[in-house]
Amino acid sequence: MRSAFHILLVAVVLFGGAWPVTKAALADATPMWFAVGRVVLAAAVSALLLAILGRLRLPKRGDIPSVIGLGVFQLGGFFILAHAAVAIVEAGRTAIISAVVTYWLIPLSVLVLGEKVPPHRWVAAGLGLAGVAVLSGPWAVDWMNLDARLGHGMLVLAALLWTLAIISTRKWPPPTPVFELLPWCFALATVVILPFALVLEPRGGIFGPAWPYMLYIGLVVAPIGTWCVIEVGRRLPGAVASVAFLLVPAFGVLVSTLWLGEPVGWDIVAGGGLIVASVVLAART
Repeated sequence: MRSAFHILLVAVVLFGGAWPVTKAALADATPMWFAVGRVVLAAAVSALLLAILGRLRLPKRGDIPSVIGLGVFQLGGFFILAHAAVAIVEAGRTAIISAVVTYWLIPLSVLVLGEKVPPHRWVAAGLGLAGVAVLSGPWAVDWMNLDARLGHGMLVLAALLWTLAIISTRKWPPPTPVFELLPWCFALATVVILPFALVLEPRGGIFGPAWPYMLYIGLVVAPIGTWCVIEVGRRLPGAVASVAFLLVPAFGVLVSTLWLGEPVGWDIVAGGGLIVASVVLAART
């Protein structure tokens, strides 16, 4: 569990800081094409690195469930929904809600994987969700606004797709190291996202000022952060992983506040404190 938490810290920094970067990039890029660029660059850099190491090879038969789960759900469907939502929802709120796999992962881990969740981890999940509620501040959202309802609905569904990817890799663990599957996962995600970009944004694209952000997200955050998130989801029990992932949105809110000037107040301190407490409690054996 200790090694998984080391990997988690890398994921928190990369993915927590990715949403403010994405929000800034969307001033000069359209959401679906930014998502396409993200997965194409990640596929290219991960394939190149594996080729240099002499480890680039086709997936084995036993790898297929994980490749489909990760490529279609976590990288394809998740990116479609989350990138569309971040165009109409604050970056901090996008980071919070899209990363809250807790309300999906714990029950599905019990129902599908047959995991036993001790009482203190249920309490930890409750604390984490309370922290999420404080951070996201649902009382401040205009729920009469259609865009607000649509954006938040897409984020909840994005969290479900991420959860399904975690469940698939735990239910059918791939015989090949996950890092060696990343080029194929990102390639499959490209096939999933590209039609949405062509249909929804026929005149869209990634324009001048957005390219530095695109290169950072596609070449660094996507391949490295995705590997970290997948490994954490595979190595930690579902109840622990679902709570631990809440550190990602907590860090995302902090970065959004400092960089984008999004509102700051008691909610960030209180919500962040509840999430940290929940992770500490969940990590207890």
